Amino acid sequence: MFEALGLREIDPYWINILPVIHHSKTIQPAAETIKMFHVDSEVYESVSQLAGMWGKLVTDAGCSVADEDGLAIRWADARFAFYNALVVTSPVHHAERLKRLLSRSAEFMAGREQPGCVWIFEEMVSPDVRGKINDLALDAGLVSAFTCWGMAGDLSSLEEPSHPALRFERVTTAQHLDAYASLNARAYGLSETDAMATFRGSRLWREEIFAYVAYEGSSAVACAGVCEVDGRLFLVLVATDTDRQRRGFGEAVTRKAMYEAIQATGIERVCLQATAAGKPVYERIGLRQNSLLQLFSRRPG
Repeated sequence: MFEALGLREIDPYWINILPVIHHSKTIQPAAETIKMFHVDSEVYESVSQLAGMWGKLVTDAGCSVADEDGLAIRWADARFAFYNALVVTSPVHHAERLKRLLSRSAEFMAGREQPGCVWIFEEMVSPDVRGKINDLALDAGLVSAFTCWGMAGDLSSLEEPSHPALRFERVTTAQHLDAYASLNARAYGLSETDAMATFRGSRLWREEIFAYVAYEGSSAVACAGVCEVDGRLFLVLVATDTDRQRRGFGEAVTRKAMYEAIQATGIERVCLQATAAGKPVYERIGLRQNSLLQLFSRRPG
């Protein structure tokens, strides 16, 4: 089975997570010839890490997660839309399969109160089908919402960071949670009130995630969190105040969160999904792109 999935080498990590990202019970149409394609092991890693991290977020918010055939449901139905995600988790060999997954995603979203997205890793879709993703999404009633990149790397020589204008505080209090939520909401154009309501009372952010807020004087200006997920470290929900960008604040607090997580866990493998603005920062830190993601949400109205 491992060879058929395109994995070049197997360690205990893959044995643990393959049941999540691959469902052998999938039945393909008998009349259609399936053209196999290679999916790199780092892409599978990125898929699994995303589904695992969002599973922690949703569970922490008091909601349940589920895994359907080829689709991880990580949906808190929170007003902070980043907590509402569907992730395509198995290779898509043909257009009909992608059509079914997108239709199922649209159907699921239609039954929920709050908006969210389905996350599709292009490398999980056959090269023959990738050019049809947007058209098939539109046919299913979905529209493009966001593009980002999967990245990963082994950070064995990360030094303890500092910035002359900043002090770092680990998230441990309600005030820290509010600051972290507010920074993310402003960075992505979402409601600060909704974000703070979603984060409020979180045990995960205060106790498990190595989450840090950077302060310039008394003002919270940037934040970053790193969480252990299945033997890797996952960087989650990094943000910088929109009025203080391009001053190195985001990179400094990201390095701080990574450094503290590595020191505490001994894990040096870091995974994340990056925005266009964040990608060059993570490349400077030592991470490299392994995949391209498209996010789709329900068409308004």
